[in-house]
Amino acid sequence: MACLYAIDAYGPDAATLPVIVDEAFDEVDRIDRLMSHYKSDSEISRVNREAARHPIAIDAELFDFVAEAMRYSRESDGAFDVTVGPLMRAWGFFRGEGRLPSEQDLAAARRHVGAAHVRLDTAARTISFDEPGVELDLGGIAKGYAVDRAARVLERRRVTAALISAGGSTTYGLGAPPGRDGWDVTVQDPVDARRTALTVSLKNRALSVAGSSEKSFEAGGVRYSHIMDPHTGWPVLGMLTVAVLTDTGTAGDALDDALFVMGVERSDAYVKSLVRTEAFFFMPSSSGGWTMVHRPGEE
Repeated sequence: MACLYAIDAYGPDAATLPVIVDEAFDEVDRIDRLMSHYKSDSEISRVNREAARHPIAIDAELFDFVAEAMRYSRESDGAFDVTVGPLMRAWGFFRGEGRLPSEQDLAAARRHVGAAHVRLDTAARTISFDEPGVELDLGGIAKGYAVDRAARVLERRRVTAALISAGGSTTYGLGAPPGRDGWDVTVQDPVDARRTALTVSLKNRALSVAGSSEKSFEAGGVRYSHIMDPHTGWPVLGMLTVAVLTDTGTAGDALDDALFVMGVERSDAYVKSLVRTEAFFFMPSSSGGWTMVHRPGEE
């Protein structure tokens, strides 16, 4: 999944704790082998190669996960979309630093983007695409799922407290470290990387962050980020960072991208409908800094 996972853990047995943490990392590796489009032998890569030709029977876990990703796409009115791979390629963000696409390349990519191209057969547990060129990129949600799965491994092995991070984009705090109420996790200042914009405390909660500075390039005086608006085919402008607090890394990983695309006003009703969720929007200010808007969800 092209990021570094890190785990800090506390447990009652110092001798077995490293073994348990290794088991959690093994679970992350398993998810990567299943869902990474960077690996040609992964299940999702097989789907991308063959699903336009005929329905593909897939692993139950992967089928349920793709179905959940489709649900987030429906609920966000397509702002979150796991079919944006063609756009990422057109803009040079797949294994690259980014570039301005031609109008022809962009139009061709947009034709293959949208959840309507993906067909799921629940009874047969198959997935198919309605045309060649469609592909699934689960990177916007699989990192959070792998964090959740690692947390479940640690819970089953009775680890009392752990902090699990997927490259800093999604972090889950299991329990709390000794003598503290939770895990203090910071959100980087979107303008000055040396500073902290926000600190949150995680206890059985996840923090997911989508930022324009993570992967971007500049052209014609405009900075373009890797976070795509599936409706326009262009990178989102006018948003610096979105941070989301949720109960699971999976939900947070999907929501931070969706809310980044939707912006504050368009996402207001959506956020309010989400239980135990908080969103923090960081936008550029006229002074060259940033302003933050906080939106709490349903209690």
